[in-house]
Parts: sequence; C-alpha cells; structure tokens
Amino acid sequence: MRSVPPSRRTRAAAVAAVLATAAGLGAGPASAADTPFDRYVALGDSYASGAGVPDQTDSACTRSSRNYPALLNAALSPAAHRDVTCGGATTVHMTSAQNASAPPQFDALDVGTDLVTLTIGGNDVGFAGIIVRCVALGVFDLGGSPCKSSYTWTGTDRLAATVDAAAPKIAATLDGIRQRAPHARILVTGYPAILPDDGTNCPRVATVAKGDAPWLRDVHKRLNTVIAAQAAAHGAVYVDTYTKSIGHDVCKPAGTRWMEPLLTDAAAPFHPNAAGERAMADAVLAAARRPATAT
Repeated sequence: MRSVPPSRRTRAAAVAAVLATAAGLGAGPASAADTPFDRYVALGDSYASGAGVPDQTDSACTRSSRNYPALLNAALSPAAHRDVTCGGATTVHMTSAQNASAPPQFDALDVGTDLVTLTIGGNDVGFAGIIVRCVALGVFDLGGSPCKSSYTWTGTDRLAATVDAAAPKIAATLDGIRQRAPHARILVTGYPAILPDDGTNCPRVATVAKGDAPWLRDVHKRLNTVIAAQAAAHGAVYVDTYTKSIGHDVCKPAGTRWMEPLLTDAAAPFHPNAAGERAMADAVLAAARRPATAT
C-alpha cells in the first residue's frame, strides 16, 4: 500500500530503537542453535516495509529501519540479509521492476537463501482503494453500509471475488520463491487488524459506516484465510499476525493502537506503527525459531 513517509528522525535514534526492540525480541549473542539461518531475504509490500515509520531509509519504497524484517534480522543475526520490501508492491513486482530503484524482488533470492519472509496480497485486492472508497462514502451515510452496497449492488460481492482471485497469484509467488531458493524456509504473514474485530466502528477516527465495519473486517479475514491456505498448499509457513493485534486497531488511542488512523505522523495511514511492526516481528520470530517440521 502506498504512502508518503513523515519527516525523518535521527539515524542514531532509529538504530537505538532497533537494538532496544531486538532485545525485547530476545536477541542475544548468536549461537548455532539460536541462529539457524545464513541468508535472509525479506519480500513484500508496505506492511513489511514499515511505510511511514521513522526512520525511513528508502523513500521510494517507504522502507523503515524499524520494520519487522529489520527487527527479525537483528534478533536472528544471519550472515547476510537483504530487505527488498517496497510500499505499493503486488505479486507482479516479484518478477517485474516496481520503479527505477526497485528491481524485481525475486532478484534478491538465490540458491543460498535459507530464510524468506513475505507479506503480499493487500495491493492485489486493492486495499488502499477500498479504504479510500469506504471512508469517503461513510461521510454521507455513517449509519448505513454504503461501501458494501457499492460492491454488492449487482447481487454479487465483487470484493470477495477479488480476494479469491488473489489465491493463484499468491500461489505463483510461493512457487517462484521455492524455484529460486529451494532450501529456504518461507514464512508468509497475514495482515494485522485494521478495524475492531468486534465489528464496531469509530467515525471520529475513520468515517467507516456502521454497517461497513463488520463487512470490511470479514473481507480482511477472508484475505488472511486465502493467504494461509496458499501457504499450506505450497510448502510455506503461515504466520498469524491478526489474532494478537485484536484490541490494537486503528480505533484505539495512541499507545494502545498498532495501526495508525488517517491523521498521523507515526506511520502511513491505516498501516502498522512501530509497535505494530514490533508485534509482527514477534510473530515471525516465533515461527522462525520453531522447528522446521512444526507448522
């Protein structure tokens, strides 16, 4: 998902934050048992790149020094690490350049890669456009479900169909990773909660209509289910980042929320803030440290 990063903080502060967070993840002196990976590659979109989270180290890809790949790298200390995550990326950008400074993400993979993390699918279904539409329509009918109606007026839920159509794209991405990095453990994340899991809305924070909130939650969960199913079918490990994010959605106050509202300088709107990226790192780290046979 695309975004414009907020103003930069000092690099020293960002480095200190990474080290402090890595300590919270249990990072310590590397050992063979604790650091089983030599070459780690991070792939994905803005939820992986840490869009808008200070410090932004790559403005073209809205990549943060405190995104979950950076925190995972600090905790695992592999011999080599490449983070090619990029805001706005779709599955197409695994094999095609996204911009002048972002070649195909798969170019970072090779036969020596033994750990890959992936967060993808949100832009394939048009998350950014969906949010813009629902927030805009909600202004005029906060008590109804105008956004849902706009996607279902023909009698078919076009958004649900779009989510389902992402399945073969995600499958092809996973197969492409396996072809290029045949020995890698592939960890695929879902997306953390944006709106409250109980289906309520918070119109003062985001003008999502009362009837649209539970529908959007279900669409979100549907995408995570599609991602999980493809991971299971294509030899990858699905990492649930949704469950522990319940209660930390965009409607919660600063200090509690892991997802930022429209007006913020802590991250891109409707994206994970530093705490959200840390929570994603916790989940991915737990999966990375789990025995390879456990899923």
